[in-house]
Amino acid sequence: MECEEKKFLQAVELLKQGEVVAFPTETVYGLGACIFYEEAVQKIFSIKKRPSDNPLIAHIGSLSDVAKLAIDIPDAFYTLSSAFWPGPLTIVLKKHPAVPALVSAGHPTMAIRMPDHPLALRLIQAVGEPLVAPSANLSGRPSPTQASDVKEDLAGRLPLVLDGGECSIGIESTVVSLIDPIPTLLRPGSISQAQLESVLKCPIRLASEKDPACSPGMKHRHYAPRARVQVVLYPERPSTSASYLISSEPLFSALVFNRRNFYSRLREADRLGAEEITIYCGPSVQQDAGLMNRILRSAGLL
Repeated sequence: MECEEKKFLQAVELLKQGEVVAFPTETVYGLGACIFYEEAVQKIFSIKKRPSDNPLIAHIGSLSDVAKLAIDIPDAFYTLSSAFWPGPLTIVLKKHPAVPALVSAGHPTMAIRMPDHPLALRLIQAVGEPLVAPSANLSGRPSPTQASDVKEDLAGRLPLVLDGGECSIGIESTVVSLIDPIPTLLRPGSISQAQLESVLKCPIRLASEKDPACSPGMKHRHYAPRARVQVVLYPERPSTSASYLISSEPLFSALVFNRRNFYSRLREADRLGAEEITIYCGPSVQQDAGLMNRILRSAGLL
């Protein structure tokens, strides 16, 4: 316990000094840097080999942080944050001029969320300012859901990884934009469109190709293993000769996957040297927009 506390205090000091630290959230592990320290934010792009046109999400430890990051905040923000924060919902607002343009990839918008993980919240509060924190992996790879995944991708690239165990959700946050009068779902996640509409008491629209890419996950290939990925949708059946088969339901010799362990299954296939991964999606997974989004993107189909 004393050792863990020492690492936590070291993480706080490193972040204050402009370094980058990996830490757990309820969704995936994040690669954190102080949002107003532009050189530190630039390190994130270098460490991840992340394209500079892919915006970052600000992680806050208190609602009072939002005023430092956004302007012209609509009432719908308070409705959503009251219902879902802390939690796996990212809300896109108009960016405060004080936020470096690098954070939002030049967009006049700012993506913000409050993570539902005690270690993440404590870290942000101890640092005293919001942290930008994309997933702590090499850009394009399956996201990390445990500390060992971070080390697998980024060993030697960052000074410290805080280990908070396995992430409880396992896919990235839902992202909704409140920039236009009608809210827009930019990225599906564990909070569904129906849940958002129920709280807002109005319909929300789905993002189209014409929408600006003001959220992570809207362009570039994401969540992809080194192996080729084949997706098989029920009622079709996968071949019994598939070399590495993962399935959303028990199915001959397949490894069962769900939202929480999907990325782990992809990483395991890579560690085993699989050349192709077959993903069998039963009806329940096909109805899970967040998980299906990650599956299709891992195969390069979105």
